[in-house]
Amino acid sequence: MRGTVIRPGSMSRRVAMIGLAAAPVAGLIGCSSPGDGLPPVPDVNTSIYTLGPGDQIRIITFGEQQLTGEFRVDAAGEIALPLVGGVHAAGLTPKQLEAAVGQALTRSKLYRNPSVSVEVINYRPIFILGEVVRPGQYPYQPAMTVVTAAAVAGGFTYRAVKNRFSIVRTSTQQSTVEGAANRETFVQPGDVVTVFERVF
Repeated sequence: MRGTVIRPGSMSRRVAMIGLAAAPVAGLIGCSSPGDGLPPVPDVNTSIYTLGPGDQIRIITFGEQQLTGEFRVDAAGEIALPLVGGVHAAGLTPKQLEAAVGQALTRSKLYRNPSVSVEVINYRPIFILGEVVRPGQYPYQPAMTVVTAAAVAGGFTYRAVKNRFSIVRTSTQQSTVEGAANRETFVQPGDVVTVFERVF
């Protein structure tokens, strides 16, 4: 059986070739993770909900059937009430909207001491993109986090980054920001959540 003869200099050439082949892999290992350049998404107070375009609410004006019903906050942030017209709702809590509707009814001189109740019956949806099983639009639920939102969308794919995400959030003043989020970050109605793909 004939042995392999290693000529002088051939070993160094082999080492050099292995080093060149490994260089791209080393570059991948050293590259930044998706979303590294994003600032943290702003914190939110989950105990205080402010209304925005797309929310559907029920307004009850006690003793006035004509002013009791379901209304949707429109793109301008308003609701249209019979006999009264537009009332601005975006950026208000349900309690604040109760007061605003009561004031509008009083100014109309149709009612002296109206008693108004407001409740949210359908929140504006959230959107989940990227490495989840079923990307798309989903109903918002109070106290929803990024990981529970991903679970609603069928869970993570095997390619997903599971501890760092992006959230695009539009405020009630129509300003939009994008920030980095983790699994426990609270999601807000209207948020667009992106689950990143791992770099293999």
